[in-house]
Amino acid sequence: MTTPPDRLLVSEIFESVQGEGVSLGVPSVFLRLAHCNLRCGWCDTKYTWDWHTYDIRKEVREYSLDQTIDALQRLRPRNLVVTGGEPLLQQTALVSLLRRLGRDWTSEVETAGTLVPDAQLTAIITRWNVSPKLDNSGNPTDKRLRPEALRAFAALPNASFKFVLAATADLAEVSDLIARFDLPSERVMLMPEATEAERLNELARDLVEACMQYGYRLSYRLHVALWGDKRGV
Repeated sequence: MTTPPDRLLVSEIFESVQGEGVSLGVPSVFLRLAHCNLRCGWCDTKYTWDWHTYDIRKEVREYSLDQTIDALQRLRPRNLVVTGGEPLLQQTALVSLLRRLGRDWTSEVETAGTLVPDAQLTAIITRWNVSPKLDNSGNPTDKRLRPEALRAFAALPNASFKFVLAATADLAEVSDLIARFDLPSERVMLMPEATEAERLNELARDLVEACMQYGYRLSYRLHVALWGDKRGV
């Protein structure tokens, strides 16, 4: 997928509190970009890439940078969460967007860590929320694990690594990846795969012991606890 360097393919823009990761609970503006290079079976934003189920003409808008900035600035928070889909499919335009937003904004990028981040982008991003996909995602190994990209993120001090677990049995795979890519345990987060509050809490409780034993952090899904699988909150 290629897009002009001065335009973004946007799925939705909205304000809420950050529901996951290091900045859990921070009031944020969400810029959800369209398209993804992975196909996670449990993905809760398939409307950004599954064009067999969703109508791309209804789900995707092409915005100029001016239009995007205007939409962002109309909302209240000044922490920008760029998510998707896979935002790094549109890195060139993101660099221009963030430069134009200026220093009043902080920024986070949610990525699966399959694409090497551009040096111009790493120079201006406040925080990277990298979520390498496990076997439970249903993606082939060579698609979901790209060593050159994960090593690039591991070298960034502002990158955390958020693993989505469907069961405690997934912990063995997480341990293997941490060792393989030399990920600091204090920057590793375990997040339950759940779209309803009861299941979220059940699995989160199961993951606490692993966090205590290995020094990982538990990433809740605040938006799921508050709104279930409702879109755009």
